[in-house]
Amino acid sequence: MDATERRLRAVSAHLQPQATAARRTSDSLAANPTAGEYAHVLGYSAVLPEKLQTGKWNVYRSAHSPITLIDRFSDYPDIGTLHDNFVNAVETFRDCRYLGTRVHADGTIGDYKWMTYGEAGTSRTAIGSGLICHGIPKGARVGLYFINRPEWTIVDNACSAYSYVSVPLYDTLDAVQFIVNHASVEAIFCVPETLSTLLSFITQMPCVRLIVVVGGIEENMPSSPAAAGMEIITYSMLHRQGHMSPQPFRPPKPEDVATICYTSGTTGTPKGAVLSHANFIANVAGQDLGVKFYPSDVYISYLPLAHIYERTNQIWLVHRGAAVGFYQGDNLKLMDDLNTLKPTVFASVPRLYNKIYAAITNAVKESGGLKERLFHAAYDAKRQAIINGRNPSPVWDKLVFNKIKARLGGRVRVMSSGASPLSPDVMEFLRICFGGDILEGYGMTETSCVITLMDVGDISIGHVGSPNPACEVKLVDVPEMNYTSEDQPYPRGEICARGPIIFQGYYKDEVQTREVIDEDGWLHTGDIGLWLPGGRLKIIDRKKNIFKLAQGEYIAPEKIENVYAKCKFIAQCFVYGDSFNSCLVAVVAVEPEVLKSWAALEGIQYEDLRQLCSDPRARAAVLADMDSIGKEAQLRGFEFVKAVTLVAEPFTLENGLLTPTFKVKRPQAKAYFAKEITDMYAQLLDAESAKPKL
Repeated sequence: MDATERRLRAVSAHLQPQATAARRTSDSLAANPTAGEYAHVLGYSAVLPEKLQTGKWNVYRSAHSPITLIDRFSDYPDIGTLHDNFVNAVETFRDCRYLGTRVHADGTIGDYKWMTYGEAGTSRTAIGSGLICHGIPKGARVGLYFINRPEWTIVDNACSAYSYVSVPLYDTLDAVQFIVNHASVEAIFCVPETLSTLLSFITQMPCVRLIVVVGGIEENMPSSPAAAGMEIITYSMLHRQGHMSPQPFRPPKPEDVATICYTSGTTGTPKGAVLSHANFIANVAGQDLGVKFYPSDVYISYLPLAHIYERTNQIWLVHRGAAVGFYQGDNLKLMDDLNTLKPTVFASVPRLYNKIYAAITNAVKESGGLKERLFHAAYDAKRQAIINGRNPSPVWDKLVFNKIKARLGGRVRVMSSGASPLSPDVMEFLRICFGGDILEGYGMTETSCVITLMDVGDISIGHVGSPNPACEVKLVDVPEMNYTSEDQPYPRGEICARGPIIFQGYYKDEVQTREVIDEDGWLHTGDIGLWLPGGRLKIIDRKKNIFKLAQGEYIAPEKIENVYAKCKFIAQCFVYGDSFNSCLVAVVAVEPEVLKSWAALEGIQYEDLRQLCSDPRARAAVLADMDSIGKEAQLRGFEFVKAVTLVAEPFTLENGLLTPTFKVKRPQAKAYFAKEITDMYAQLLDAESAKPKL
């Protein structure tokens, strides 16, 4: 198929989108007459026996493809690598918008300026050729040490075209040095802000031969350290050199390594997940069966490209010719970027969705009177219509919800959530207020991203959907936590996945690889799930990070933290307990404006936020709100936090309390807040001692 036919096909698909497969709701048997295998279809999933000899039907696959696991795009089976995927996009969508930025060459912020697929393809060739000109050999590791911007994507595409291995670098000093040396990174792309950091310990990274400064100015480039034996040049210089001496592509094979993506982890040193081109193509091709994107779609890129969630999203969108607009680099200005770009596709994480939920609900409460009653009337009417399978009246959008939709630009038709569990209440809120398809997924770096994803048209909430058609999922018994696949009414256990999306292992770490991938090829995720009717997966617990209280009750702190995330006062929360104490305590990084508004209403005087956080009345108010949220979520008695410390300083990468994927580093948090934890337990003991004895 030539480029003209591809473009015609893409346009036709956009104008007349193919009807998606009807939702499967009836039980049935589907047979493959050649293989003699059977699948019991249960709504969104199909159940198969793991081994024909045992007869135990415990393996779940997508009902979209119950017999064969997907590893290629159904309409483009020749695409086997990320290079193939981008070449196809350049040929098909050459003149379409691809990469957009508001940050102009002089540093000012304005309207989005766009680079077409064809122009990005030219730059990809120039950068890859430039690396060859500087002697970077095929298969070398190339580091990317800057936040999302068009050059990040161009460099990544150049790596794919010339068989380099991209290695995203996290913005923490210890991690950068470790990853560069562990992966033997030979070239690093950075920005002026991160260049000084690199140079401060460049002598400790002898493998680095070339540093390329994106956005750097020639005359401001420091001289290359003679002792280090490496060179520093600007991105524009490398681009010019490669453009003047273009080199033929060195296409990778599907099984070749595409990236080493280091997972930060909450303990220990980073682990390098080795992902092949085939891993990425399989994962995206599987998702593509159920969710459709078109060349008219616009996506905003602000989630870190160093993380697998954003990386996979962009690979998928490229395949369908969508436009990717980058934020200006400041999360506080994201709403302004959204208003300017007006995306149709929005991917985020529960942390941001919770803030949107809290901001809107608080605004509704404060509006009071007729506005508050109108919102609740509209909300209830639209909710009831969705539950009953009817189209809600458009009048409610005109009166109420269009103003809310405008917060994300007003055109979003697909929203996704990943990285951590999203509260069912928040999911319902998003569906009612924003409309369109709101999809929650579940995955990890080691599975090239998505393991399960909600199906389009599934109106139920409180789960993460059915298996990606590119993998199969089973639950394994965890007897020490009383979870088994024989549990009634729902099978429960550790979530395990297998298929072409599973990574090749941890780089230079066979021991940890064997710990997560068993001899049958199953990846053990460490998460606990259960199967809901229809073959939907629900995450209920975490095998890791559990601890036991003094009375013997097991606690999964992350589950409790996710519940308390809905508390209006809480920006971040660290729940702690141990086997020496019978109850939980928490350290809460507060939402400053919410706490200040509460203090103003209560007439409480304070000099600064730190003083307000130490006020016993503030602690009591936050704890009361947490208790209310906990009761709504039906936490068990021992899962309620009994004491709280409020802090004004947020948990960040810089203070060592967060991983680059914004998860709490539990051992570090325990050490950081050791005094506060000790004081809270002492206060609880004093309070208990002060109670009258019977």
